[in-house]
Order: sequence, then structure tokens, then C-alpha cells
Amino acid sequence: MSDEDEQEVKKEPKKRKQDKAKSEKLPERQNVVRSLRSEIVYPYLRECRHVDSYERLNHIEEGSYGIVFRAKDKETGDIVALKKLKLELANGGFPVTSLREIHALMNIKHPNIVNVREIVVGNHMDQVFIVMDFIEHDLKGLMQDMRAPFLQSEIKTLMIQLLSAVALMHDNWIIHRDLKTSNLLLNNRGEIKVADFGLARKYGSPMGHMTQLVVTLWYRAPELLLGAKEYTTAIDMWSVGCIFAELLNNEPLLPGRSELDQLDKIFKLLGRPSEEIWPGYSELPHAKNISPAYQPYSTLRSKFTNLTQAGLDLLSKLLTYDPAKRITAEQALKHPYFSESPAPKDPALFPTWPSKGSGHR
Repeated sequence: MSDEDEQEVKKEPKKRKQDKAKSEKLPERQNVVRSLRSEIVYPYLRECRHVDSYERLNHIEEGSYGIVFRAKDKETGDIVALKKLKLELANGGFPVTSLREIHALMNIKHPNIVNVREIVVGNHMDQVFIVMDFIEHDLKGLMQDMRAPFLQSEIKTLMIQLLSAVALMHDNWIIHRDLKTSNLLLNNRGEIKVADFGLARKYGSPMGHMTQLVVTLWYRAPELLLGAKEYTTAIDMWSVGCIFAELLNNEPLLPGRSELDQLDKIFKLLGRPSEEIWPGYSELPHAKNISPAYQPYSTLRSKFTNLTQAGLDLLSKLLTYDPAKRITAEQALKHPYFSESPAPKDPALFPTWPSKGSGHR
């Protein structure tokens, strides 16, 4: 063996030790990189106040992405909603739903989108809270307790506010992906606030593949139910149509028990879709499983006998099968339904209701 070969043999154990040390440090380094990435992309957690700056008064609700408390700012006395994000499901960092919600809400401001005041933190990594304005009601709970449905003039006001908020979201490349009456808050000044951005997604053009497991079943667009791998802001507009119908009849329009039952209810109401009215429909993954027995005509008019022709036209355009033809929020705001009698009611003239979330303190 040459002197050169002998030196290489001596170096080998040393090299193996160095490689082992590198591999042991790799997970640690990955955690640091992941942490740094969160710091860079989501800087809102730097220099946050401690959650003890707020006194928790009572529990309001618990949803998929967090627990909400009514709380009081100890410095100002302001009553706020304190949402504790569910971070325990995170895998090596914040869960994407929580990051999406923080990012969306901190970057979009509108009178009809819930206002985020600040982010506060606890003593541990999994204690992150969003501090929002306290809003007295959620629309679903309020409608369940109302003795009479909203007036047409009130529905117009609520729809204009909702469409204005959705238009701003879409103009800012955000799909909410979970619009429903329980995610719409209403204060005692007649103002709607869109809330719960846990499923919100920033999108680009062209749209890439995104998960189909979005939007609560009763408000889910048919393209999602039929397995579309790509979708657009049109899924939010279908949800808006379902909300409009719910306001009109004071009950959910399509309360399906499963995805199949949901499609069944849609087809019975709007008729069987076809290539003629929805180009590309037959190529959707689950379209081949749909029975041809459904009648091809919409029965929407029979469900909304007291709605004007303009109102029915708006509802039909929101509940259009083809997402490419479904009306946009901007277009809907200009619809004749909002300019015909009765005129939209001044929000300040809305009735007030006692708040369930106000507790006893």
C-alpha cells in the first residue's frame, strides 16, 4: 500500500464521524429553517402583547380552527372577541389554516370584514390569539331565534354588504372558501362582518390545483362536489347564492346529509346539468356516477314564489352550474334587484336583538 493510500484509510473514520454529526444536526437545522421561514413570511407575531393584557369574560363558541372568548382590554376597557387559534395540530410549526387566517385578516380591511386589532401570545408556542372587534350576533344563530324573517329591504342591505366584502376579497386574490351564515357576523348597527378566514386562500393566475375539501357541505358548489381539481372565485359566489336563498326563506336552501345527497338536492332544485349549459361537465371525475333520471328544468321559482323577477334572476345567476358563467360579486352589485322597490334599508334603522355572546359580566 502506498503512503498516499495509507493516508486515505486513516482519513476515512474521521470522515464518517463528520458525516454522522452532520446528519444528526439536520433535523435541528430543518426546525430552525422552518421557524425562520414562519418568522419571515408571518412577521405578525413579533413584539406582540401578552394575552394577559385581556380579561376573559365568557366563552362564545368553538369552531374547527379556534375557540372564541368575549374579553376586555385591561388598558382601554374595550370589549373584544379573543380567538385562540388551534395550533396543537401543527406539524413542526403553525398549521396552515391559522397562518392563512392571520395573513388574510391582517392584509385586508373593509367595513364588512371583521376587524383584527392585534395578535397576542401566551407563554407557550401554541398560545396565539387573534383580537377582533366584538360583534353581537352570527347570522345563523340570529335567524334561528328571529320570530319573523328579514324584510326584503333588509335582505338587500345585507346582500350589498356581503357582496361588497366578497368583491374586495376577490380583487385582492383571496378566495374565502367557507362562506356561510354562521361565518357572517351582524352587529346592532345593521352591519355584516365576514369572519373565519381559516380556509381562505391567496390564489394566482392561472389557478393551480387546490384541495376540494373546502366549503361547508350545504354551501358547496357543484364543481367541488363533482371532483373538480381546479376552481375559481366562483365557488364563493355559489355560497353567496345559498346565503341569499337562506335569507329569503329563513332556512338553509340545500341541507344535504352527504355529498351524494347534496348533489341530489341541487339537481332536484336546478335540474340535471348537461354539456349544453355547462361545457366540460361530463369530464368531471364524479359526473359519470350521476343518474340521467333527473328532470332537466329548474324549479327555483316554485321555491321562491314571493321573490320578484329581478330577485329570481339574481339568485339564478348566483346558482349557475357553469362556474365560468356564474355572476361575479362586482356584477351582482350592479344587478337591477338592488335598485327596484323596496329600496335597501339604512343599516342604522335595523332592529336590534339581545346578544347571546354577551354573557353576564
